[in-house]
Amino acid sequence: MKQSFALTPSHLTRRTLLLGCAALAITACTPDGLEVGLLDDDYYATAYGPKPEEEFPLDALEVAGKADKRLYRQVVRYQTKERPGTVVVDPVNHYLYLVHENGYAMRYGVGVGKAGMAWSGRAFVAGKRRWPSWRPPEEMKQRRPELRKYGPEGMAGGLDNPLGARALYLFEGDVDTLYRIHGTTDPKSIGKSVSSGCIRMWNHDVIDLYERVNKYTVVVVLGQKTKTESAA
Repeated sequence: MKQSFALTPSHLTRRTLLLGCAALAITACTPDGLEVGLLDDDYYATAYGPKPEEEFPLDALEVAGKADKRLYRQVVRYQTKERPGTVVVDPVNHYLYLVHENGYAMRYGVGVGKAGMAWSGRAFVAGKRRWPSWRPPEEMKQRRPELRKYGPEGMAGGLDNPLGARALYLFEGDVDTLYRIHGTTDPKSIGKSVSSGCIRMWNHDVIDLYERVNKYTVVVVLGQKTKTESAA
């Protein structure tokens, strides 16, 4: 399968994802210039600030600077046999990794729904959507009859849509796994196991991931007994 890794220097400027190493005294740099270490208030303001340019403008992330620091997107040491550019989802530890060269990865905190714990294996990104529509599954409609008001097209994208700002749709060959990586309307659910959904991310993070991965990117979803990470 075709695969592309989009963690380019243009994504690593002071005002995009990671601040320069000189700006954070408690960080270290990898051989290729990526930043590893703890994060400060300037980082939160840069990475999780308002996004007025979005189709549905986003406010600053309400939990920014308050949640467990391990959940914020950051570069960590990560030993894996997977090729650079691969996405690795660790549902048990509530992490998603975008593998980089030289034993590092971009790590994001995630929330995991029931569907997110029900499947593991290798797939690929078959589709990407900005502000996607949402089609409630039939079993959810049975529990919540009010959802039947959404017709075949489902709930339109927007700030109240459970899939949030972006969605990645995973297939095995020609088969839809029904597994999704998507945003969320519930920022406090990140880092937790929740009752519904697949793999949810803060909207700011799923937007970032969306820009870094292309269609046909390989996605590996680990099983519940897999050990994943070296020291961060």
